[in-house]
Amino acid sequence: MTIVYNTTDDIKTCLAIRHIVFIDGQNVPLNEEIDGLDEACDHFIAHDGDIAVATCRVRNVDNNAKIERVGVLAEYRGQGIGRDLMRYVINDIKAKGDVQAIKLGSQQQACAFYSALGFTEYGNPYIDAGIDHINMILEL
Repeated sequence: MTIVYNTTDDIKTCLAIRHIVFIDGQNVPLNEEIDGLDEACDHFIAHDGDIAVATCRVRNVDNNAKIERVGVLAEYRGQGIGRDLMRYVINDIKAKGDVQAIKLGSQQQACAFYSALGFTEYGNPYIDAGIDHINMILEL
């Protein structure tokens, strides 16, 4: 298996992965997952050959990059694909050099994953789409 990481304009494929991961897999309501912000975001995708297996998006908010909608198809989890996608995205953000920090809202269960990438928690826990979250930041 060789995974290839890229930026993409193929929002339709990204939405398909997100539908499987968040709407089908985590019961996130469709109207919360599809928030109307996708056109204002940079999108990233990971492929195993011709199969799209992971995605996320990045949105600039108040001089910071905000990573959102990080999703890996269930059968591809635990293989380092999410970690490598995040590293690819972080490097892309750093290369652009136009933000001071990278932020994200992590599901509580994924905090260790993001901590291993250098993110630290800040603020109070909150509920988003019925799931416990905490904000995290990576200072650049």
